[in-house]
Amino acid sequence: MTHAAVDPDLADRRLLLVEDDPTVAEVARNYLQAAGFLVDEVTDGFQALETLSEAVPDLVVLDRKLPGIDGTEVCRRMRAFTSVPVLMLTALSATEDRIDGLEAGADDYLTKPFSPRELVLRVQSILRRTVSDSTPEAPFGLGPFHLDVSARRVRRNGISLDLTAREFDLLAFFLKHPHQVFDRAALLRSVWGWEVGDLSTITVTVRRLRAKIEDDPSHARFLSTVWGAGYRFDVPDDGHAPHDGDVEHAADGSF
Repeated sequence: MTHAAVDPDLADRRLLLVEDDPTVAEVARNYLQAAGFLVDEVTDGFQALETLSEAVPDLVVLDRKLPGIDGTEVCRRMRAFTSVPVLMLTALSATEDRIDGLEAGADDYLTKPFSPRELVLRVQSILRRTVSDSTPEAPFGLGPFHLDVSARRVRRNGISLDLTAREFDLLAFFLKHPHQVFDRAALLRSVWGWEVGDLSTITVTVRRLRAKIEDDPSHARFLSTVWGAGYRFDVPDDGHAPHDGDVEHAADGSF
């Protein structure tokens, strides 16, 4: 089989592979190592949490169905102390099962059976966004928000926001494109880099992001749903979002 090309910018990045199926683990490890990654392995959720408490890798590949404690709960507990990117592997294709993983804090998911090459490409895609560009963007402020892409840090009113990799990418995109409406398909292409994917991924990540940037996520001031169109990020000079008639300030909806 053809392996994915090695990305020199990602060489020697350390991954933690959490997988109890020895066959899946072996194939995944071989392909990831062939792509230049350093791979540590554990076989259950408790081992994963113990390993993460000692040293945080650059990314975690996490099986959803694990002995002892499942991957969703592992991810939820991880988020209490680290924002390391998580790619969740799931044998469950139902939308609600994927949403559970995303709600727990996963940045991406891959449904079994999957192509090992696709696994590598997904890992590379996530990590590539965390690599500082050779010509880094200058930090800038918008309303109460201050974005530093090179440091992958966002502050609101001077306080750093604890965001996952995908939450950071999504908020950075909106801060760079204020007052514009984007539907979920456009966000999937622009932020996730996917041409095709489950649009509920966007819905869940928006909901998680609102919980971290809004004073009252059920009445969003900044990240609004424009019904029938998508999402819009508004930060006027006074830091208060306008109350347009076409905007529904809700934490969830059809977009």
